[in-house]
Amino acid sequence: MDATALWQRYQKWLYFHEGLGLYLDVSRMRFDDAFVEALHPKFEKAFADMVELEKGAIANPDENRMVGHYWLRNPNLAPTPELQKEIVNTVEQIEAFSEKIHTGGIHPPKAPRFTDIISIGIGGSALGPEFVAEALAPDFPPLAIHFIDNADPAGIDRILTHLRNRLSSTLVLVISKSGGTPEPRNGMIEVKKAYAGQNLDFANYAIAITMPGSKLDELAKSEGWLARFPMFDWVGGRTSELSAVGQVPAALQGIDIRAMLEGAKEMDDATRIPVLQQNPAALLALSWYYSGNGRGEKDMVVLPYKDSLLLFSRYLQQLVMESLGKEKDLDGKIVHQGIAVYGNKGSTDQHAYVQQLRDGVANFFVTFIEVLEDRKGQSPEIDPGITSGDYLSGFLQGTRQALYENQRDSITVTIPQVNPRTVGALIALYDRAVGFYGSLVNVNAYHQPGVEAGKKAAAAILDLQKQVLDVLQKEKNALSLEEIAQKAGASDQIEAIYKILRHLHANQRGIVLHGNLAQPSRLKISTS
Repeated sequence: MDATALWQRYQKWLYFHEGLGLYLDVSRMRFDDAFVEALHPKFEKAFADMVELEKGAIANPDENRMVGHYWLRNPNLAPTPELQKEIVNTVEQIEAFSEKIHTGGIHPPKAPRFTDIISIGIGGSALGPEFVAEALAPDFPPLAIHFIDNADPAGIDRILTHLRNRLSSTLVLVISKSGGTPEPRNGMIEVKKAYAGQNLDFANYAIAITMPGSKLDELAKSEGWLARFPMFDWVGGRTSELSAVGQVPAALQGIDIRAMLEGAKEMDDATRIPVLQQNPAALLALSWYYSGNGRGEKDMVVLPYKDSLLLFSRYLQQLVMESLGKEKDLDGKIVHQGIAVYGNKGSTDQHAYVQQLRDGVANFFVTFIEVLEDRKGQSPEIDPGITSGDYLSGFLQGTRQALYENQRDSITVTIPQVNPRTVGALIALYDRAVGFYGSLVNVNAYHQPGVEAGKKAAAAILDLQKQVLDVLQKEKNALSLEEIAQKAGASDQIEAIYKILRHLHANQRGIVLHGNLAQPSRLKISTS
């Protein structure tokens, strides 16, 4: 396509939202008019599906729940007055609580102010708050935030060591919908022990963000924690950033949560328009469908050209892959759907994997995230008439052009600056795009049976560990792996037993491995 035709295509497919100052350019996705026309019936269904979702249809049959994260930014859409009131009251309570923390109206027993936050969560209870903290926290926030988002003991130690002299002025957020998810539960127990080690009453520092009536809620209530904020059963983890899950840590860091909600509401309004070229989320879903032939055959590479948006790709990994990665479609057919997402940031990628994107395997499409504002205030010139921001813009445009010239497609999302409104809008834009795409490929974007399967398998390993230790503690003589497996009634799980024992041995947990470690079948195992 020559330059004139490409310019015309750019203008034809360019979307602009005046209120948000947001542009979406899908002109470098090489679909044609016939392809778009053929998808119109699917989009008619997708628009209708979204209307039913927002009315309160049961969208997650596994948990028999509605999907209502859209109501968070416009409570008037919630299906009952009770839900509307609950949403409004929660935001007001979060703002009032944060104000008291900032002014010292609520303070720790041994300090005039809280200085830090430890946020304990996993998946959607961590990825959204981490992304928003990186994107929007001020340079000198009223409270600095630190995340425990994994079951890694060394990672937990690193946070606690860093805060050892400020633990007495550190709030702890424990974020878990059920209160029974192992990772946040384990993190909470470890942190609680650290507070006890400094003779600090954990309840004076702890905040629960959980479902009312959950195990965590009951624990927080019985121990008299500092505060409790509700998670709603109709908000899934990967769409929970604009609920208390994200609002509490953001507000405590001094981030304007009302502006985030307003930006998301504006984008939600824009993505309700049932006309493809006037709906940015529909345009994204169209582009994803085209690139991967409706089968996820190409990966989504997310390249934000702004340091503060570094974690956007990690946030989108869960949102896109957990929502769309499904074995079966809504008709029960095996389809193995999904779109793989990865990314880093520009222009770091000019010196990393853009070489492969340009010249290697063409198994991807790129999403560039462009921010028009370089910095607050004027930029110095690096070369005559050229600033660092000009270089960054040039790198983005140059990479986009070089990829297109070599038959590699891309999307560009442009925002005027990184602020609470635009970040809220980005979250809402991709929320809706995922919903539309799920409808296009006929999968349920709002359940996650594969995640639950992994949790059950992990629990089974821990049960097996208890059985194996019980066998060894009853034996005086060293046993082979086969003998242990037989006595534990698990002869088909010798490899798992070996890995359990190897891990316990490496951590001085009372297990001794006798023999050549390179030959597991010949080892003898005993307790020390």
